[in-house]
Amino acid sequence: MLSGSPGAGKSSVSRSLLARFPFGLHLPIDDLREMVVSGLAHPALDHPPEAVRQFALARAAAAQTARLYAESGFAVVIDDVLWPADLAFMARHLDGLDVRPVRLFTTLEVAHERNRTRTNKTYDTSVLAPLIDGLYPQMPPGIYREAGWAVVDSSALTLEATVDALLRLEWTA
Repeated sequence: MLSGSPGAGKSSVSRSLLARFPFGLHLPIDDLREMVVSGLAHPALDHPPEAVRQFALARAAAAQTARLYAESGFAVVIDDVLWPADLAFMARHLDGLDVRPVRLFTTLEVAHERNRTRTNKTYDTSVLAPLIDGLYPQMPPGIYREAGWAVVDSSALTLEATVDALLRLEWTA
């Protein structure tokens, strides 16, 4: 489970991490949500009820898909802007799996720079700038640590160094 603000590098890190495994599946919640053909509710800081419902559906679908693939020998990463409570919501679908939640942290400046220069979105990513600013103070690393998440600060790390840091994390059984 990989969480972080928009621009934190979740998708790039997920793909690079999974490339190190014989079988890897990346489940970005954004991609699942963008499969909605009509009625897609976009994320907003005021959390419109329809957007909340659609995120819950996508997260449940990702968790169920993760279970299917993990039980068939795949390493799986679900990536989204998640809070610890979101993992609790998904837990019923993940029960019995080795779930390793990580908050990918960057400085606000790095998140904006990565957002400005990324090429993995089909839309103008400048629309995410206000969301990055709004989410940043809502996602302090401390609340993740308190909930048992690992926190990796990738602000000054290359993509490969970030993946190495993730692979060095020690998890209790």
